[in-house]
Amino acid sequence: MINRTTLKDSVSMHKIKILIIAACTCMTLISCNKNVFYASEQDVDELGWNLNQYLKYDVDVEDTLQMYDFYIDLRNSTSYDKANTFLFIHTTFPDGSIAHDTLECPLADPQGSWYGRRTGRYIDSRFVFRRHVIFPRTGHYHFEIGHGMRDTNVVGLRSVGLRIEQFNK
Repeated sequence: MINRTTLKDSVSMHKIKILIIAACTCMTLISCNKNVFYASEQDVDELGWNLNQYLKYDVDVEDTLQMYDFYIDLRNSTSYDKANTFLFIHTTFPDGSIAHDTLECPLADPQGSWYGRRTGRYIDSRFVFRRHVIFPRTGHYHFEIGHGMRDTNVVGLRSVGLRIEQFNK
């Protein structure tokens, strides 16, 4: 037979265990982000991402010795009817020069199973854009990301993020 004192002790121990797990989870999440130099995510119109609409990201750089890894974060709904997405990425450097890149983002296998992490009706995926990049000069960098799909309006993509992390050798 369990008495009230034993039950109270059991509930207290359970609460302590939950608090310890929550604290460890928070510390893990905080430590995972220690190398993040820049991260920004922008929502895409639910009615469709137009071919002429570019999402804009601005980054100020002071260190030209540090190496960085660039990532694109995509969130799509489970109703997205494509197995991949192509993105056009335009980078404007502080001196006004511009670089143009295309990135293919595979989202599902040929059988239609999503590659990314599923959260309810959304899939979160991260794609490497560039690795071990050194910014050539200090100043303001402007990034624009648009879709490169055949459809004028792409429906089912929910957000696009640019993430830049410091690379530690």
